[in-house]
Amino acid sequence: MTEPSTLKIGELARAADVGVETIRYYERRGLLAQPPRRTSGYRQYPPGAVRRVRFIRRAQTLGFTLKEIEELLALRVDDDRSCADVRALARAKLEDIERRVAELQQMGRALERVARRCRGRGPTSECPILEVLDEEEVANAEG
Repeated sequence: MTEPSTLKIGELARAADVGVETIRYYERRGLLAQPPRRTSGYRQYPPGAVRRVRFIRRAQTLGFTLKEIEELLALRVDDDRSCADVRALARAKLEDIERRVAELQQMGRALERVARRCRGRGPTSECPILEVLDEEEVANAEG
């Protein structure tokens, strides 16, 4: 079976395992170039577009934002940049993830302390969790 010379949007979406709307969104964001159109109006994507969409999806699963992915894609074709530039972006993303994990762990410990105050019985008007949250709200509003 020979590879098609161009793909319609549905074919590209299936090949890259994304939805058609995702392809359109990537186009609007400039992550995919606007493809030429057939006389019928159908978009004609080059087969290499599948690889690009998969690259975008993999980068998203690693936590990169679409703006960061745009930068990664630009680095791929910029001969004046090096692997060190890509590594710096990856390191910055890793630091961001580690910071967020630390924040989530701190939130989890705080929530655990609050949850321990409640025995899970009685009306909600006497719930210690809701009272603590209300106190925090008051403290934050005053603070």
